[in-house]
Amino acid sequence: MPGRQKLIDLAEALDVPLRDRNALLLAAGYAPVYPDGDWDGPEMRSITRAVNRMLHQQEPYPAILMDRYWNVLATNEAAPLFFGQFVDLRARKGPRNVLHLMFDPGGMRPFIRDWDRVERALIARVHREAVGRLVDERTRDLLAVLADYRRSGDKSTSSDELLPMIPLSFEKEGMILNYFSIISTVGTPTTVAAQELRMECMFPVDEATEKQHAALLNRRTKP
Repeated sequence: MPGRQKLIDLAEALDVPLRDRNALLLAAGYAPVYPDGDWDGPEMRSITRAVNRMLHQQEPYPAILMDRYWNVLATNEAAPLFFGQFVDLRARKGPRNVLHLMFDPGGMRPFIRDWDRVERALIARVHREAVGRLVDERTRDLLAVLADYRRSGDKSTSSDELLPMIPLSFEKEGMILNYFSIISTVGTPTTVAAQELRMECMFPVDEATEKQHAALLNRRTKP
């Protein structure tokens, strides 16, 4: 019968996510030791302030705060303004999920250039960015739903330009907008909520996208 500390040491060595460490302790007859509250709960006040600051500073480019399963927790003003130029966000029931929005043929997918490459990159990100590299049951369910979307209306118009990242390119009314993302997580988290937070900030790849992005958001069509 392993002791509590032995289980914690093993989980630490195996980089088991905090949520699953709690489940491991419960299965062994011990109480959970890692707090599991809301992402914006009182104990998360300092992180919430930092998140709000990051969201504000990212204007006028989209910033999205997500949980472990890519569900949207918060955004800056630019994110719904940007995506609302392509789809009617009001018609999409919450909680909104970034992967559903991207993969859905009725969502952003028809506007994404070189979909085959983007699809592979996003699926790879799901595996790579899974907390503790653990593809748990809910993540597998999410991947299964994404696989069910029909392969239709794909665009294979990629550029051969050498870039240090795979750009996410959108096309609308003759405009081509190229972006890349920077992902931020909380360092050395001690709560489940802190470990599962992920901030994605989008930036333009080129000056043309900077100008076209500004023109697009100036339409101010809020979802």
